[in-house]
Amino acid sequence: MQIVQLLRNASRWIFFGLFAKSLLLPCFATELEPRLWSHLPIGTNFAGVAYAYTDADISFDPVLSLEDVEMELQTWGAKYIRTFELFGKSTRIDLTQAYQEGKWTGLLDGVPASTSRSGLSDTFLRLSVNLYGAPPLSGKKFAAYRSEVDVDTIVGMGLVVRLPTGEYMKDRLINLGQNRFTFRPQLGISHVRGKWTAEVTGEVAFYTDNDDFFNGNKLEQEPTYIIHGHLIHTFRPGLWVSTSVGYDYGGESRINRIDKNDKKQDVAWALGFAYPIDRHSGFKATYIGTRKLESTGLDSDTLMASLTFSW
Repeated sequence: MQIVQLLRNASRWIFFGLFAKSLLLPCFATELEPRLWSHLPIGTNFAGVAYAYTDADISFDPVLSLEDVEMELQTWGAKYIRTFELFGKSTRIDLTQAYQEGKWTGLLDGVPASTSRSGLSDTFLRLSVNLYGAPPLSGKKFAAYRSEVDVDTIVGMGLVVRLPTGEYMKDRLINLGQNRFTFRPQLGISHVRGKWTAEVTGEVAFYTDNDDFFNGNKLEQEPTYIIHGHLIHTFRPGLWVSTSVGYDYGGESRINRIDKNDKKQDVAWALGFAYPIDRHSGFKATYIGTRKLESTGLDSDTLMASLTFSW
């Protein structure tokens, strides 16, 4: 009975690292979220709140006459997850919303300048299904299944939708929202062996057009290709550390059908530490670093802390 109770608690503690790092951080490579495909009991609710501080150096297209741009961005976010069964598969839906305050300083035509923004960011909605492994179970059945499994492989599929709900001003180049939809289909695999878990996720981001980009221009963008991997070591239920790496490529844009030749290419890495407060709540701290591999983009460092709850 003690083992079963520990496994029930562990099913809740799994979530204590699930709070997304996708609260409008600067590039897709930064979204290094481990445990996207973890086996969770169905019929469970999870919620989290987080604070993130990002410091970045940004390199813009030279035609914009912006140089030596630095950014300080503070993010307060909230996330909700619900697990359920869909067509005989374990399924989850995630909803993420953030409020942000940012300041940008640099040179505009060689003259010092600065600007700031505050408001809601775009809303993120994610639906994912575990196609292989992770049977839809709850309560004692879930605990009994997990107690028998020491080596496990899960294959999942998901879709992330970025909704154009964030603060946006069409006469400003820098905005918190993007004024367009982004669709990101995902395919991932998770392999558990004892206390170690390895995960790999591949994604492609597709963008709709922004017809009100910066003073009435039209912005189009090619797809961005993303891959990220994670290695997690669990010391005991709820107490674990993770290391992650990510890479994104592509995303060339066109303004009024003129190619900008601004291909994106970024690498990122992250370290995470999760600690259980009790069987219904936990704390997590994360560091994320990114570096650009092209002439435009940004180098950033982010620190994040989050609290999570389940019921």
